[in-house]
Amino acid sequence: MPVDDLFGSPPQAAPAPGLQPLAEKLRPKTLADIVGQAHLLGPEGSLTGMLKRHSLASLILWGPPGVGKTTIARLLAAEAGLHFTQISAVFSGVADLKRVFDDALKLKRAGQATLLFVDEIHRFNRAQQDAFLPVVEAGTIVLVGATTENPSFALNGALLSRCQVFVLRRLDDEAMEQLLLRAEAETGQPLPLTAGARATLRAMADGDGRALLNMCEQLFALPPDGQLSEEALAQMLSRRAALYDRDREEHYNLISALHKSMRGSDADASLYWLARMLTGGEDPRYIARRITRFASEDIGLADPQALPQALAAWEAYERLGSPEGEICIAQAVLYLATAPKSNATYKAIGAANRAAKETGSLMPPMNILNAPTKLMKNLGYSAGYEYDHSTEEGFSGANYFPEGMGRPDFYRPVERGFEREIMKRLAYWQKLREERA
Repeated sequence: MPVDDLFGSPPQAAPAPGLQPLAEKLRPKTLADIVGQAHLLGPEGSLTGMLKRHSLASLILWGPPGVGKTTIARLLAAEAGLHFTQISAVFSGVADLKRVFDDALKLKRAGQATLLFVDEIHRFNRAQQDAFLPVVEAGTIVLVGATTENPSFALNGALLSRCQVFVLRRLDDEAMEQLLLRAEAETGQPLPLTAGARATLRAMADGDGRALLNMCEQLFALPPDGQLSEEALAQMLSRRAALYDRDREEHYNLISALHKSMRGSDADASLYWLARMLTGGEDPRYIARRITRFASEDIGLADPQALPQALAAWEAYERLGSPEGEICIAQAVLYLATAPKSNATYKAIGAANRAAKETGSLMPPMNILNAPTKLMKNLGYSAGYEYDHSTEEGFSGANYFPEGMGRPDFYRPVERGFEREIMKRLAYWQKLREERA
C-alpha cells in the first residue's frame, strides 16, 4: 500500500476543476507564491537559505490557521527533491507511524529521502512524539510538524532539540489583499464590494487566508446585483472567530497584555485587551482574580483604594453575572489603569521572604515577647518593653527584629500617590529612632 494512502478511505478521483474549492485552486505552486511569510521565504528568508545550502533539516512550523503551513511543507519537499508523505496527529497512532517509518526506510535504501509532514503534531502524546526521535536522528525522514500551539509547551524537549522552530505570521492586510486579487483573477470577476466592504472582508478573516478565500467563494456565487456595503456584508457573512483558547497560550498572552497595559497606565489599551478576553469567552471571574492581584502588585499603597475597587468589582460581578457584571470589571480595570503605580509592596514582601529563609528560626527580641507566667517573667520575657502609646510621639523606636540580625530595609515607598505621604512618615520615624539611639 502506498504511504500516502495509509490513512482514511481509499483515494478518490480528483474533483473536477469547477468543483474544487477556491482555496485549493489558489494553493501556491511555488514557495515564491506564498504571501505574508517573507521572513522565511523571501530572498533572505531562513527556509530559503536552508534550500540554497541543500541542508533542509527537521523543523516545526508554528503559526495560526490558514497561513500556509501545509503548503510550505509540500513545496519544501518538491524543492528539495524529497518524497512527500502527510499524516494527521488527530487520526494516527504509534502503529501508523511505524508503517510510515518502514516505508520511508525502504525508500531511503532505494536512494529516495522522505519528508514526513505531520499536521497538528501537538496532538501526539509524549510516547508518540518520542517515536520520531530515532528516525529523525538516523535521517530516515525529514520531519516537518505543523502546530498552532506554542511548541515550548506542546512538544517535549527531546523532539524540540532535534528540530528547528519557524514561526509563521498571521497574514497582514497587504497579504490578504494579494489573495483577493488572485481570487478575482482566477474567477475573472471582481468582488461585489465597496472599498469599505472590501476592507471589512479582510478584517473579518482575521489573518486566515483560507477563511478569506472561503468567504470570497460565497460572494462570487451571488447574482450580479450591485456592490455590497459594509453592513450588508456583515449580515451575509459570519466573522471568523478570534483565536482564543482559555487554557492555552493565547489565554496567557492576552492576560499578560491586559496586565502590562494597566501597569503602563494605558486605559484604552487595557479596555481593548479586557474586551478581547471577554469576547473570546474568558471567565470574568478569572479576570477579576488577576486584577485583584494587580491592585497589590503594581499599585499597592500608592492608592490604598485600588484593592477595595478590585474586590468590589469581583463581588459585583458575582451578584450580577454576565453581561451586566462585566461593566463592573471594566470600571475596576479603568481605575487600576489610571491609578498611581508602585511595586514597593511586591518588592518588600519578596525581600522579606528571602530574609525569612536566610535567618531561619531566630527568636524575636525578649522585650516584645508576652510573659503570661512567672517563669517567663523571671527569664526576661517582655522586660524593657515600651508601650508606644505612652510616648509623646506615639512611637517608641524599639527594635523588633531578632538580636544580631540588624535592621533591614524591605519597604521602600515611591514618591507617587499616597506612598509619598508614607515616605514622609517613615523618614520621620527613622529620625526619631536615630535620636533615641
